[in-house]
Amino acid sequence: MATADFEIESDEAGARLRLIGDWTTAGLSRHRGRLGPRLGRELGDRSVKALDLSDMGRLDTTGALILSRVLGRDLDADAWSSRPEAGRIYQRVVKVECNEGKPLKRTRGLTRMFAKIGHGVYDIGGEAILSMAFLGRLITATGSALKHPGRIRWPAWVSQIERAGLDAIPIVAVTSFFIGAVVAFIGADLLQQFGFDVFAVELIAISVLREFAVVIAAILLAGRSSSSFAAEIGSMKMNQEIDAMQVMGVNPFQALVIPRLAAMVIMLPLLTFIAMLAGLFGGALVAWSQLSLGPDFFLQRLGTITDIGNHLFVGLVKAPVFAVVVAAIGCRQGMAVSGDVESLGRRVTAAVVQAIFAIIFLDAVFALIFLELNL
Repeated sequence: MATADFEIESDEAGARLRLIGDWTTAGLSRHRGRLGPRLGRELGDRSVKALDLSDMGRLDTTGALILSRVLGRDLDADAWSSRPEAGRIYQRVVKVECNEGKPLKRTRGLTRMFAKIGHGVYDIGGEAILSMAFLGRLITATGSALKHPGRIRWPAWVSQIERAGLDAIPIVAVTSFFIGAVVAFIGADLLQQFGFDVFAVELIAISVLREFAVVIAAILLAGRSSSSFAAEIGSMKMNQEIDAMQVMGVNPFQALVIPRLAAMVIMLPLLTFIAMLAGLFGGALVAWSQLSLGPDFFLQRLGTITDIGNHLFVGLVKAPVFAVVVAAIGCRQGMAVSGDVESLGRRVTAAVVQAIFAIIFLDAVFALIFLELNL
């Protein structure tokens, strides 16, 4: 392999460029990209009228690119007559270089910001339409399942109940225990300043029964089960298993969506009740250790709360609604997965984010409704 080099000879007709060595990637590597600028400096304003290719070895697109940036289209095609194969490579590179489009003009930051907002609004509208279509198909499939109970796939229901509900009991119980303990710590520190230690029981009971238990259980299932639903259904969509089910006459909603929806509706109220017990237990331990309010006093004080049944009802009545939302969003995002892994990752992330946002939003809506109903 000969290192690429050149010599320039001038006469009355113009400059004559003599190419030496291999004008290839390997032959140009020793120059580290400096050969082209040096050729341009030495040529100056002179134009090359002829080429001497007697000492040139091989030519590839890298060497042709360097020559084309210096010589351009001014070089006569007959200059490559002694090496026509090299001339064809050079002409192709020149054609590509000359036809290269100009870089797009970068828009201003304010314009890009409004464009991004516009795309976001458009995407939200598209997602809303697709979600309504999914909801319609879900209602139809649910009605069909209720009308024909014999077609229900009970093994799939039991499997999803175990995976989405029973397996989540430890994490829900432990999280709710610490939430109740944190509420009790904050309440104890605050109420001790005013001498109202005994009211810590009311604070723990109302906050855990009414809000924290159901919201924490739903959010945990949104991160655990909703993402799982989206990933499972999305991977089946990627592998065209859902298309195969439709070809075989199996309704994907009956086989995939309804069992997951039913499992969430059945298990989230149970998980909410377990979360209530765990939160009250955590609060009772802190009240015992920090305020010296024993378990007997805690239970006695808990029984004196006049609206304890209302608070329990408010917490439990939210659970089925949250369950439907979490399951529907997870399955909806799984059904929307396209054929690549990147789409699967985006849909799984969207399932978790949308489910958590929906839970917080619906909790605020429930708070306004129960406030109007004086519950």
